[in-house]
Amino acid sequence: ADPVQELYLRELRAYKPAPVKPGDAEAHTQKFSVPAAPKSPEEASLANELNSYETQEVEVEGQAATGEAAPVEESWFEEEEEEAPTAH
Repeated sequence: ADPVQELYLRELRAYKPAPVKPGDAEAHTQKFSVPAAPKSPEEASLANELNSYETQEVEVEGQAATGEAAPVEESWFEEEEEEAPTAH
């Protein structure tokens, strides 16, 4: 057989991996700690926010607010002036 293959197989058979210790994983992991429970929102503040939302005036785009004049729409389309054909 091939001498390189024999050398490789001999080294492979002679290899003994280091035994795994139970403490080896501790250096690479973090301890789990339960996160703090979130605070629940206050019921009173929710009711106040809901009431203020329900009493808000509806704003519609394109409508003038009370006391304001409606914006005048401008014509931005520019037509090219046609030149009158010259007589020969």
